[in-house]
Amino acid sequence: MNLITVKQAAEKWGVTPRRVQGLCKEGKIKGATRWERTWMIPAHAVLPSAAKGEVPHMPMPRKSPFLDMTNIYHHAGEADACGSMLENNPEAYALYCAQIAYRRGEIDKVYDRARYFLSSHSGFYAILGGGMLLALCAIWRGDIYLWQEAKRHICEAPHDGEKEKEIISLALAIVDSSVYDNKDFPDWFVSGNFEALPADSHPATKVFYIKYLYMAAFALASRQIEVEGVQGLALMRMIPNTIEPLITQAVVDKTVLPEIYLRMSCAVAYHNAGDHARAVAHMDKAIALALPDGLYGVLTEYVRHFDGLLEERIALQDEGAVLAIKELYRTYSVGWAKLSGAVRNRNIATNLTPREREIAKLCAFGFSTKEIAATLYLSESTIKQTILRVVQKTGVKGKSEFSYIL
Repeated sequence: MNLITVKQAAEKWGVTPRRVQGLCKEGKIKGATRWERTWMIPAHAVLPSAAKGEVPHMPMPRKSPFLDMTNIYHHAGEADACGSMLENNPEAYALYCAQIAYRRGEIDKVYDRARYFLSSHSGFYAILGGGMLLALCAIWRGDIYLWQEAKRHICEAPHDGEKEKEIISLALAIVDSSVYDNKDFPDWFVSGNFEALPADSHPATKVFYIKYLYMAAFALASRQIEVEGVQGLALMRMIPNTIEPLITQAVVDKTVLPEIYLRMSCAVAYHNAGDHARAVAHMDKAIALALPDGLYGVLTEYVRHFDGLLEERIALQDEGAVLAIKELYRTYSVGWAKLSGAVRNRNIATNLTPREREIAKLCAFGFSTKEIAATLYLSESTIKQTILRVVQKTGVKGKSEFSYIL
């Protein structure tokens, strides 16, 4: 018989080791055997239904589908320790641990736990959390069918009243923003009016609202949309003015993950607007917050935005971490491009080098060959050759279509 340890069973079921030990002592785990001072459990064993039955009746400690974005996780380097305060609420603890696992890039573990929440008659926020985790797994896998299933679970979460309907709308907006699809965002989200949401949901909402603003700024800069009186990188240059106060608030509120995401988003905006110094300053602070807890998955999400710069900055703080993140990015970049392309009906390129992507992006922003050469300190001949390679690699007709492959 294949046996697993108490710790392995706890990780599999998303509960604490102490909880598993208690169930073993009570004889509630079929086939569990005492070996000296520990317990060994059949690998096929399941969390007892009685234990599952207790979970839905325990309210979440925060009214948010992302517990890890609330002040539960309040100190960098102590993600696991912060989560221990939830040990008396098995469902909340399991959801928090699954979310931290996602931030670390442990996608297989996240998938198993998401399935658990969606099949065990969990409460409202746990079902939303499970659906959102399943959607995030779909991004890494590039699986449009899994993505659609995840959104169905979110829409079908048992809700009570208008406020919970708004939370469902928020959850859908969050998962859509992850693939840069903004066609179905609710009006209140677009306008930035979050009054109808519980305060616990505000930290996560602000993070994804900034993603929405960035999508608009990128679409405007790359001439995919037109706004009267606003052109080029004007909106991109203004976004940091919105993000900087939110970063300060995240620091005051002691919400570690929102601070990391907001700093990275601010760095992206500064980077695209050509402000290298401010981009690096925020990037370095975000990296310093993420590395102690091994939040490699968070950093992986941003690799594609920085044209090689992010890996350089990570390597300065931890060479081992940058190797792990590069490995994760190989999976993430292909999955994200496949799913985002399918959702938005585009053919997003995954075969460009960081330099090719950077030049393609500047072309999309309307920079001339001469301006790109001056910006990157390269010859115009080099820029022209690179543009030709991008066209050959992606099959687009020319620079006018570069915004649709990025």
